[in-house]
Amino acid sequence: MHVRLAKSFTFEAAHWLPCFPEGHKCRRLHGHSFRVDIVVAGEVDLAKGYLVDYGDIKRATEPIEKALDHYCLNEIKGLENPTSEMIAKWIWDRLKPDLTLLAEVVVHETCTTRCEYRG
Repeated sequence: MHVRLAKSFTFEAAHWLPCFPEGHKCRRLHGHSFRVDIVVAGEVDLAKGYLVDYGDIKRATEPIEKALDHYCLNEIKGLENPTSEMIAKWIWDRLKPDLTLLAEVVVHETCTTRCEYRG
């Protein structure tokens, strides 16, 4: 039985997007309440009845959440241009070594915008 599980976390952060043209609103310093969905996928071990303990996903994401929450993202190494796309990849690169069943990272920048990254 193949399943996909998702566990979410949130963080508050400021950023500006230096890649945008002068005068664009996103070029100015601003903040978001980000939500990140971490999706794992695989075959359920029927003897156990589950794919991954949600607690294992939470433990893997806690250091990332702490590294991002209430910071200016542009000041974090690797996030000098912190678009949703770059944030998703940055999170993926840190999770994938320990969360081998990682299938997708979804970064919700606002209620109506998101980036889905699948490695």
